[in-house]
Amino acid sequence: MSSENSSADDVQRVWDVVVVGAGPAGASAAYAAAVAGRSVLVLEKAELPRYKTCGGGIIGPSRDALPPGFELPLRDRVYAVTFANNGRFTRTRRSKQMLFGLINRPEFDQQLVEHAQKAGAEVRTGVTVSRVEQHGSAVPDRRTVAVVLQSGETVLARAVVGADGSASRIGAHVGVKLDQVDLGLEAEIPVPETVAEDWKGRVLIDWGPLPGSYGWVFPKGDTLTVGVICARGEGAATKRYLEDFIGRLGLAGFEPSISSGHLTRCRADDSPLSRGRVLVCGDAAGLLEPWTREGISFALRSGRLAGEWAVRIAEAHDAVDTRRQALNYAFAIKAGLGVEMSVGKRLLAVFERRPGLFHAGLTGFRPAWKAFKEITQGATTLGEIVRSHPIAQRALVGVDRTPSGDAAGSGEAAGSADKAGS
Repeated sequence: MSSENSSADDVQRVWDVVVVGAGPAGASAAYAAAVAGRSVLVLEKAELPRYKTCGGGIIGPSRDALPPGFELPLRDRVYAVTFANNGRFTRTRRSKQMLFGLINRPEFDQQLVEHAQKAGAEVRTGVTVSRVEQHGSAVPDRRTVAVVLQSGETVLARAVVGADGSASRIGAHVGVKLDQVDLGLEAEIPVPETVAEDWKGRVLIDWGPLPGSYGWVFPKGDTLTVGVICARGEGAATKRYLEDFIGRLGLAGFEPSISSGHLTRCRADDSPLSRGRVLVCGDAAGLLEPWTREGISFALRSGRLAGEWAVRIAEAHDAVDTRRQALNYAFAIKAGLGVEMSVGKRLLAVFERRPGLFHAGLTGFRPAWKAFKEITQGATTLGEIVRSHPIAQRALVGVDRTPSGDAAGSGEAAGSADKAGS
């Protein structure tokens, strides 16, 4: 841990990169900058490890973005998915290869931070950032950013990475704009061994009663992570949805060890990713998959890119070079994650209107299940599937134009409550 205080000597120190936030995005950014041999300081308001509302699914793109030698602290390995359409038409699809892994965020995040520290990053916990300044008396020159802490202390940096979550103060400084906000509610439910055994290696994804909503059960040893997500503004209905969901699963008699909520935020297409020498990544930038609201892979991948480009910005000698590097960072984000988000937005728009057709496809149409498997295993992405398969493009447009009355029937067509292998 760094022990800087606000004495005159310490105020003079200028870090190459300061990262605000020690979640997956921040830890990845810190690791990338530290591996490049730069001085890196991570500022985190909580004490680590700390709980985060998150399903904890580690899909292929997340695994592939981890630092070399990172050993995933898996609580379970998923080989089967049970799909249901609001509790009906249940069907289980199975895979011979692992689909994805399940982790607890406190352990996972702590390990990521430790990897950043081993690479040379310093970490300060229990410190809250009030604001960043790129002009004014706190900033000694144009190549420096001042990070002002709640305590009044000022930390100086050549580049700053904002990875401080969906209510990001750094995101506000950059001017991040959002066009989708969802509310996720989750309960961590300890269960007896007999119940845990029934869920081992299998998750449930249940398309919900509210537009664009779904629920999930992720098993993690002797605890089930049970949650639902829906558009913000339906708070009472979302809470009832979670209660009904838990009741329908037969889990209402078990006392949750943790009940929590979290807002997920998706960036607008024209939202900035930088301002001057300050970059944003992960939730702070509104980067996540709009349909599933999967955010860990987006955090890891955008964090790594932010760390790499923060190094280049730290080395920039003038505003023109700084701007060039920031634009290159934005291009790298948009060319990869941005394409996936664009497809995800289209999928969400269709799913909100026709969840039954999605259910029919995943449970009864082998190419759709194959695509689901390949995405979760990291063999492809949503963007690659739509780009390389004209039939997928036509299907997405065609489904969007299907009369909405077809949705319920499609669920029934998919739907006998049997278990299918693949």
